Amino acid sequence: MINQLKKYSLFITLLIPFSLCAQQVHWQSAFVKMNKDSSLMYIPDAKGNIFPDFSRVGYHANEKAIPQVKVVKELSATNDDDQQKIQAAIDQLSAMPADKNGIRGALLLKAGEYKIHGSLRITAGGIVLRGEGEQTKLIATGKGQRKLLIAAGKGELEELAGTRIVITTDYVPVGAKSFELSSTERLKKGDKIVVFRPGTANWIADLKMDQIPSGTGTRQWTAADYNLKFERVITDIKGKTIYIDQPVVMAMETKYGGGEIFRCTFSGRIGEVGVENLCLESEYASETDEDHGWDAISFDKIENSWVSHVTSRYFGYSCVNLGQDSKNITVSNSKCIAPKSQVIGGRRYSFNNDGQLNLVINCYASEGRHDYVTGAKVCGPNVFFNCIAENSKGDIGPHHRWAMGTLYDNITTDGEINIQDRGNWGTGHGWAGVNQILWNCKVLKAAVQNPYVSGQNYSIGLMGEKIQGRLDGRPDGIWEGHNKAGLTPASLYLLQVKNTQKYK
Repeated sequence: MINQLKKYSLFITLLIPFSLCAQQVHWQSAFVKMNKDSSLMYIPDAKGNIFPDFSRVGYHANEKAIPQVKVVKELSATNDDDQQKIQAAIDQLSAMPADKNGIRGALLLKAGEYKIHGSLRITAGGIVLRGEGEQTKLIATGKGQRKLLIAAGKGELEELAGTRIVITTDYVPVGAKSFELSSTERLKKGDKIVVFRPGTANWIADLKMDQIPSGTGTRQWTAADYNLKFERVITDIKGKTIYIDQPVVMAMETKYGGGEIFRCTFSGRIGEVGVENLCLESEYASETDEDHGWDAISFDKIENSWVSHVTSRYFGYSCVNLGQDSKNITVSNSKCIAPKSQVIGGRRYSFNNDGQLNLVINCYASEGRHDYVTGAKVCGPNVFFNCIAENSKGDIGPHHRWAMGTLYDNITTDGEINIQDRGNWGTGHGWAGVNQILWNCKVLKAAVQNPYVSGQNYSIGLMGEKIQGRLDGRPDGIWEGHNKAGLTPASLYLLQVKNTQKYK
């Protein structure tokens, strides 16, 4: 990502302070100001909430460039079923020792068509699957809904016994990177922790998600389902105050159960996996066929990995699907084109992110329903930046059941971006997200609503029609500079990255 910043000269140019650009009327948000030296100043609300710092999402929190991994094995297509041959090569790499950076090597698939009747699996870290661009095609042949390429570890996030400590700060605001604990005696800098926010019945009631209007299969939200776990690292300790590497993206409030931290481990999670320069296609029988390849690439139980310069065609669900245990993933310069399925629910989520600390950047989608989207209980921060959706069949944004802390920065679509109470859609989607920020986006239409409690949603500098949203009577979100050109900085994300690198 560090190297990628050099490619965005247009956006960097737009970050010039407004006083130097007299030919256009520039304006700044009331929530974040750009100083003359391009540093940022965040303006807190009455409770101390500020816009989160989104700069440290993606591969290794933006602290390392994505590596150019050396090729250690090459394969050529046979024009027959190549699944077994490719899988054997992946398994061979998996058995190799990793270097000090966790890298084993790259498998290069030479130009050609590789027919895959099932799924390919990467279950060890340090492996890169690389092609020669559009000329290297992996084709999901025959019938059967499936994921063509799966990169996943095993196990789950585990709490280390006896390490729970109560957060004593009464209100930890959005954007905070520090708070007080009842004790810090058993902690040290560098500890991996979970910041735990419990679900409580009074929070569900105040959010009115225990009274979703009934529909087909509607389920009311329950407190036990909303115990939220944000993965963080301790960066410093001063007395009883700890400092963490990533911001709080949902306020922790004593009246809603406060919060705790605990040390954690995830021994089965893999890392340093890359998928590069490939075209993935699915065979299909008709425009609405659904008995064929479903996800081109699926990541889960994985961290510090990447997908770049990948094109998917004709899959029913996604180009890239990041599971709940995907963390610090960068998806860049990729395309999801011509999906084949019915145009109804549960289909065409072009770039889906259910994980945390992930970055989707410079991507393109066509004919999708939910092109840049998060799912249920998604613990941010997460970023979608500089992405395009065309021939949209639905909307972009948090999809259901409470995503937290997402930045949609310079997203362009001929469809909608919506952040709203989705009510009884699905089986009770309810409030889709909180502390969601639309920054300098261009849309056909947009609805931005605020949940009754626990945060705000923002539309800053959005170009397009403002609409009410699905349900009447919901609080309006915060709209600033609607259909007003000249928002400065043009990209919040890029300037946050620049500030982080300059002042770290």
